[in-house]
Amino acid sequence: MNRAVLIGVDGATFTILEPYAAAGLLPNVAALMDRGTRAPLRTVMPPLTPPAWTSLMTGKRPGRHGVFDFFQREAPDTEYFRLSTSQDIQTPTVWTLASQEGRRVISLNFPLMFPAPEVNGSVVPGGWMPWRQLRLGCYPPGLFDRLKALPSFDPKELSLDMELEAKAIEGCPDDEYVEWIRLHTRREERWLEILRHLMAEAPADLVAVMFDGVDKLSHLCWRFIDPACRPVDPSPWEREVIGLCEAYFRRLDAMVGEIVELCGDDATVVIASDHGFGPTRDVFYLNRWLEEQGWLAWAPTGTQAAGPGSYEVGFAAMTRHVAELDWTRTWAYAATPSCQGVHIVAKEPGTDRPLPRARYDEVRAALRDALAQVRNPFTGEPLVLDVVTKEEAFAGPHQDLAPDLSLVLADGAAISILRSDDVVRRRERVNGNHRWHGVLVAAGPGIRRGHRVDEVSICDVTPLLLHALDLPIPDDLDGRVPTELFDPGWLAERPPRHRAASDDVVVLGAAVPFEGDEEELVLGRLRALGYVE
Repeated sequence: MNRAVLIGVDGATFTILEPYAAAGLLPNVAALMDRGTRAPLRTVMPPLTPPAWTSLMTGKRPGRHGVFDFFQREAPDTEYFRLSTSQDIQTPTVWTLASQEGRRVISLNFPLMFPAPEVNGSVVPGGWMPWRQLRLGCYPPGLFDRLKALPSFDPKELSLDMELEAKAIEGCPDDEYVEWIRLHTRREERWLEILRHLMAEAPADLVAVMFDGVDKLSHLCWRFIDPACRPVDPSPWEREVIGLCEAYFRRLDAMVGEIVELCGDDATVVIASDHGFGPTRDVFYLNRWLEEQGWLAWAPTGTQAAGPGSYEVGFAAMTRHVAELDWTRTWAYAATPSCQGVHIVAKEPGTDRPLPRARYDEVRAALRDALAQVRNPFTGEPLVLDVVTKEEAFAGPHQDLAPDLSLVLADGAAISILRSDDVVRRRERVNGNHRWHGVLVAAGPGIRRGHRVDEVSICDVTPLLLHALDLPIPDDLDGRVPTELFDPGWLAERPPRHRAASDDVVVLGAAVPFEGDEEELVLGRLRALGYVE
């Protein structure tokens, strides 16, 4: 029976993989590229972990699957947000589609899989769930207790200690970098051990594991990872950090090789990332800009602030925005830095009356025109490269939960939602931030050898995996089987099969509420990922 393997590498980019492979650091990834096809993988708006991985797992864009950010707007007519969970995915994932066809699946460390969906196989969720709820997050029931017997099993490290992870963005003393980088290598090892165990228990047809250390290292250590950004004359400490980052990539590559061997020579192997990465220095204080333009006012008691010389973006403060803003004078606001967008109020400021559509259109048009004129004071160049409406970016049944306007910023600039004396600030040293193109490497039966393709959509990964499993593809996906990856003769004998999607069922996990201070712990994890203060 056909087997498909998805190795997710959060934040991977060919900017790093190709020079590392050429230098001999990634022999297994290089071997897959040599015997397969590679392509830049175009992500969705915004280039962010939750909507991007969800699009990869469903074959649909955010307006059709319902996930836009780490946080979810509770309703189109409210300013309240909550943490996103699997309950927000409003369409079947590739795990449930394969399960419904009788295929066995293993899904490890993918975000928004808590509560875990009911599948024919095993799910261990990833992505900011509290470690104390990992028992409830695993599927099937009893899986957590079986995993506890593994020598390296540590739910605290699988879900990450918040103080350690906070170093990704808040920084840490030089003498703590070593252990911080080693932590992420250990975490990848733990996921590999779980995969080995589950495959020994019951081999799966669709095997999927996501490694997220690349994203974590790229945010904090980009100047040590990217050969173009490394110090010309590194100090002994900088040389040590560079060596540790390279050691992480070597070990990750070895794990890729082990997974390929574990799943067999006949498996279709897909390496994919949710977005790419690149260097950045600038922070755009969007709510400060809205304040200057007269669209936003802070409440007298508001406490959100980015102090002089700081570069905070305010992720931890975003659930407080309801209390921080003066809603009698606010027309538009940025609720989260990660969504890269502006929300327009649902009611006329200072009233309970819905904002008339004509007035909404006027406000949105004025904002769009003004944002397009914003320039970077450090370069004199445009800072906002594009401004798109929710209808343009998120067409679909869930588009009204998305920002009214979404921004594309130059050079991977970050957005802050905090109060600030400056509209734009420049960091003293290079950080890493997300880019539009991640990676796709595919190898296996019928896939062309040593081939390159110009671009593939992240929505194409689900149909690619289904086709590799010889399963019919629902006809309502935004993605397609990227036929340019395949040998034409092979594809002529095994063309993609399609079916009506009318019978698909969304398989959601049972609602499991966050308990006590666990939502704050999740915020702590987000705080560590490069989006937060």
